[in-house]
Amino acid sequence: MNDYTKLQNGSDVRGVALPGVPGEPVTLTPEAARKITRAFTRWLGEKKGKSPAVLTIGVGRDSRLSGPELAGRAAEGIILEGACCKDCGMASTPAMFMSTVLPGYQWDGAVMITASHLPWNRNGLKFFTREGGLESGDIREVLALARELSPEEGLSGGKEMVKAEKSDLMAAYAAHLRQVIIDGIGIGKQPLSGFRIAVDAGNGAGGFFAREVLEPLGADTSASVFLEPDGHFPNHIPNPEDKGAIASIKRAVLEGGCDLGILFDTDVDRAGAVDQNGEELCRNRLIGLLAAIAAREAPGSAVVTDSVTSAELGEFLTKKLGLIHRRFKRGYKNVINEGIRLNREGTPCLLAIETSGHAAMRENYFLDDGAYAAVKIIIQAARLRGEGRTLGDLLSDLGEPVEAAEYRLPIGEEDFRAYGQRVLLALEEYARKQAGWEVALDNCEGVRVSIPKAEGWFLLRMSLHDPLMPLNIESGRAGGVAAILAELEPFLAAWALTRP
Repeated sequence: MNDYTKLQNGSDVRGVALPGVPGEPVTLTPEAARKITRAFTRWLGEKKGKSPAVLTIGVGRDSRLSGPELAGRAAEGIILEGACCKDCGMASTPAMFMSTVLPGYQWDGAVMITASHLPWNRNGLKFFTREGGLESGDIREVLALARELSPEEGLSGGKEMVKAEKSDLMAAYAAHLRQVIIDGIGIGKQPLSGFRIAVDAGNGAGGFFAREVLEPLGADTSASVFLEPDGHFPNHIPNPEDKGAIASIKRAVLEGGCDLGILFDTDVDRAGAVDQNGEELCRNRLIGLLAAIAAREAPGSAVVTDSVTSAELGEFLTKKLGLIHRRFKRGYKNVINEGIRLNREGTPCLLAIETSGHAAMRENYFLDDGAYAAVKIIIQAARLRGEGRTLGDLLSDLGEPVEAAEYRLPIGEEDFRAYGQRVLLALEEYARKQAGWEVALDNCEGVRVSIPKAEGWFLLRMSLHDPLMPLNIESGRAGGVAAILAELEPFLAAWALTRP
């Protein structure tokens, strides 16, 4: 495959890296990884106005089976362009960004080999500079450059290639997180003594958090599960939104008598949690919890979320916490960039968070870092314990929808984006004519409509990458989702949008 542009997935590169799944041929080959990092190195040198010979770029990977091979070839690509490559081995995505800013590191760029929570045969590449993760436009430039590169030299003829230098980045990153906890709690070098915290890493790269962050601070992590990396992901999908993953950490907390449970996705850029009672702190409740922490630190500041957050959460953020709620387009980069924009324009925004668990904080470079989010939760839990309170107390006023559903409606038209846009324009016009329908004015994606008589709302939008229109519906009463769907179905049928 020479047209590497087909591997773009928003601001990432993703593809099939291993054979074994029928109908899924390998698209992200070792050669592709080498070419793409060659292109990134050249692109980075041009952006910085530097020769590649003076650049330092790190490479890390998660626990995926294809990780070692792809990381090795990625390092070769960097070295072939003349740059210094640091081999970080098993790492987290946030740690790879931190390699560009941590004292003693401050490398020019970083590459992470990961495909987040996708199946075992997939993999991908994420890229970082000191300014943050590359944007979609940057990825297009890198992949277009990779397509034009000549065949690699220096890989044949018996000439031994310079090796990447080993790096202890993860030890430095773990030490950084430990210090954040020590400073945040403020009661000595082992502020977690007496805490029982279970970590579920899902056999991804997050096992370090129990061993290298929590245990040295005095926490009992003996109830933790699936800390060992295993790219087959034999126990459950490493995804904080997955029901199996949530059930797993609940079980660990309740059986282990823990004060808190933390779960990560494969590359640790997302997190979820459960409290001592096994109550989920994921999705809307995770947003509510981190927003409550932000409200204590900066009353009246803004929180950016994605477009599918519940009406109950919006009321909690604005009426209970006194925050400004900015509901924005889905896609964690969209949400993060909106938070950055608000700060630049003078509106303080401490938190930008997508429902999936991508949480980015102003104090942490607006980096979506699951481990840092977990650190903030742990600090808050420790402070509350000193007050005789729990994390659940912060969420006592957060309402929950009685019913929620998401339908993914396929588009059969070849130009699916243009068709989807026509659907949305027609829906907005249609909705304004329906008695009892209230079109949201503050939604930045798709068409969101409240239907008070059904005590709920729906949102129809375009998928970020696929020929689909996701339809989210929530209601505050039993049978409300079905009632809303029944009202909407005549419009959907007219546009040939039916549930598979």
